[in-house]
Amino acid sequence: MTHKRIRIGMVGGGDGAFIGAVHRIATRIDDGFELVAGALSSDPDRALASALRLGIDPERAYLSFATMAEQEKRREDGIQAVVIVTPNHMHFPVAKAFLEQGIHVICDKPVTKDLDEALALKALVEKSGAFFALTHNYTGYPLVRHAKHLVDTNVLGALRVIQVEYAQDWLTDPAENTDNKQAKWRTDPEKSGMAGCLGDIGTHAFNLACFISGQKVQQVSADLSAFVSGRRLDDNVHTMLRFDGGAKGMLWSSQVAPGNENGLKIRVYGEKAGVEWSQESPNELWLSVFGEPTQKITRAGHGAGEEANRLSRVPAGHPEGYLEGFANLYLDIAAAIDSIEAGADVKSVQGFIPNIDDGVDGMKFITAVLASSASNSTWQPLEAHGL
Repeated sequence: MTHKRIRIGMVGGGDGAFIGAVHRIATRIDDGFELVAGALSSDPDRALASALRLGIDPERAYLSFATMAEQEKRREDGIQAVVIVTPNHMHFPVAKAFLEQGIHVICDKPVTKDLDEALALKALVEKSGAFFALTHNYTGYPLVRHAKHLVDTNVLGALRVIQVEYAQDWLTDPAENTDNKQAKWRTDPEKSGMAGCLGDIGTHAFNLACFISGQKVQQVSADLSAFVSGRRLDDNVHTMLRFDGGAKGMLWSSQVAPGNENGLKIRVYGEKAGVEWSQESPNELWLSVFGEPTQKITRAGHGAGEEANRLSRVPAGHPEGYLEGFANLYLDIAAAIDSIEAGADVKSVQGFIPNIDDGVDGMKFITAVLASSASNSTWQPLEAHGL
């Protein structure tokens, strides 16, 4: 059978943006998508120039996402899905506009700027029947999937300890006071929401811990800091975690840790074994069965499971990383959209793809962490927020 590429549009991601280009590369790696429309910037000149550089027909280079949603819905060749790569404060209004037109949504994280918006968006997703994916891209790495498999198949036994960290150093200085566009919006509560480092990378660490463990966080005790003078949002987060399956955990995320570039790491320990994975060495997973020598499992190597091998494109020893992990998520998203449009139920094709419920959980986590830190690190239940 001839596979038709899924027609997508993009909101945000124009010239000068970072993550939009990453999404575009990821959609092309497996040739499953075609970018045909865009509202790429709030600046009209940049929006048009960006679209032309990407080969988008000028007729489909929109100056308004609302106009784009309405006009694309009316076209016979209109987009099937929209990719949202704007700052956080625009996620909700953009997603709402496209969901109301019945168009599938692929949204960068965190899902919205606050929990109220996340809960409203969940209701819109359920009402629309459209597919919604949240791009927690680290869930797409082959050995992350294998770590999840080891937990799911009880190789580790009952989980006891989960430690996850995400450390960077790029905001060690007040970069928001320079022409650094990424730093400006990420430290601005009007655009980022009430969480800085917590929302930007802390949510990735939180999602990864839940994804691999299969457990949900029930309570948090947190201490947030804004170490850089004058910074309005947090740049360092310490959080203790209590999971519903009995595991206890710790989460550290920081953007003021000199020497750390993109230090996402996770360690999961059970009664029988433990696993350790680092994003900066993504082709290695360390498995330690109690009383036995530690084993290194490599991507596409001996010991990697079926799910990990499904997502490996090149032979063992050839590095795969960030872009391929993103592409793996898009590979599953393409399969999901194809299945849905062939008449399958949305829930039946979610698979490994982070969805609106994961987005709501992330916002409950942010809300509970903020509340805990504001009350001298008292334990806060996640389910007390948003009910």
